[in-house]
Amino acid sequence: MPILTVLLSTAPDRAVSAKVAATLSRLTAEILHKKPEVTSIAISHVDAEHWFVGGPSLAAQNKTSFFLDIRITDETNTAEEKARYIEAVFQAMGDLLGQLHHESYVHVHDVRAAAYGYGGLTQQQRAVVARLQNPPLV
Repeated sequence: MPILTVLLSTAPDRAVSAKVAATLSRLTAEILHKKPEVTSIAISHVDAEHWFVGGPSLAAQNKTSFFLDIRITDETNTAEEKARYIEAVFQAMGDLLGQLHHESYVHVHDVRAAAYGYGGLTQQQRAVVARLQNPPLV
């Protein structure tokens, strides 16, 4: 049940947003093993004239950039999985946006299960319910 917040240094474009969302949903499922049916993705666009890296704007540098902020339940992914995810996202975003600035970021938040949830339940509560519904076989 991750939520992904994405900033793109591009003009709003429904087709680009859809491609970015589909790509991130796929990578999140494949690498982090998160269910697409409970993955939420919110995309915002920032004009490249208003995004600065190292001083000049991205528009002045003729570059694009992105920032991905993803929240996942703590202890559900290994450091290796998160590293592979960050690498794959960077590559995919470069393919989608073109002329990607090296200073484009992915931030994976490991959020405690007791402090994170959806539908009115924390992830910790969901785990307890799942154990009660599927007790271990003895």
